[in-house]
Amino acid sequence: MSGFTTSEMKRFNYLISETNAAYHEAALKFGLSDSTLQILYAICNNGDSCPLNDICKLSGMSKQTINSALRKLEADGILYLEVIDGRRKNVCLTDKGRNLASNTAVRLIEIENSILGSWTKQEQETYLTLTRKFLTDFQEKMKEK
Repeated sequence: MSGFTTSEMKRFNYLISETNAAYHEAALKFGLSDSTLQILYAICNNGDSCPLNDICKLSGMSKQTINSALRKLEADGILYLEVIDGRRKNVCLTDKGRNLASNTAVRLIEIENSILGSWTKQEQETYLTLTRKFLTDFQEKMKEK
């Protein structure tokens, strides 16, 4: 192993970092923390509520970060937790939460859809296929370690 990153991998990592920074800037423009925007985003992609486990899986955030953000959002009257089947929980938006989400996460989703919608079907398929392939290959390689 040479210890050097290939030129392509450097470009790839830079793009990931810049994309993450762009989403962070979006959260700041909306006056939200990254975790709050990610929670609202996950809920909006699911309707007005979302299973807590799905938020954990989809956001990539730690359970501690999610729980801290949920407690704050619950205290602010943005959402509430609903118990399902004893232990599982559903995260539900209040009216205030739906209003906040429509001015933040929904706008972000609309921007993303607009961008992807401007691409050809082939560009969309190529992007999604290669992104999935990289993720799957990465996960497999990490299982070997």
